[in-house]
Amino acid sequence: MSSSNATVLPLTDAEELGWQERALCAQTDPEAFFPEKGGSTREAKRVCTTCEVRVECLEYALDHDERFGIWGGLSERERRRLKKQAV
Repeated sequence: MSSSNATVLPLTDAEELGWQERALCAQTDPEAFFPEKGGSTREAKRVCTTCEVRVECLEYALDHDERFGIWGGLSERERRRLKKQAV
């Protein structure tokens, strides 16, 4: 059977968010990823650097306009700057 005849089905919510189960942040202290204003983001960003789903995480945050926390290794301010550069 030719692959060109394959039907592409839309992803379900569970499939679309399956990356979250593999995220290293799910196995660590969530408070590190949502520090108080002025708090350090260093530990969360360190975890993100080795995470296999970092790209998916960042894409999710950008697509859903996440305003709080560290997502894909970037703070809210860094994500906002990234979005401005893309425009």
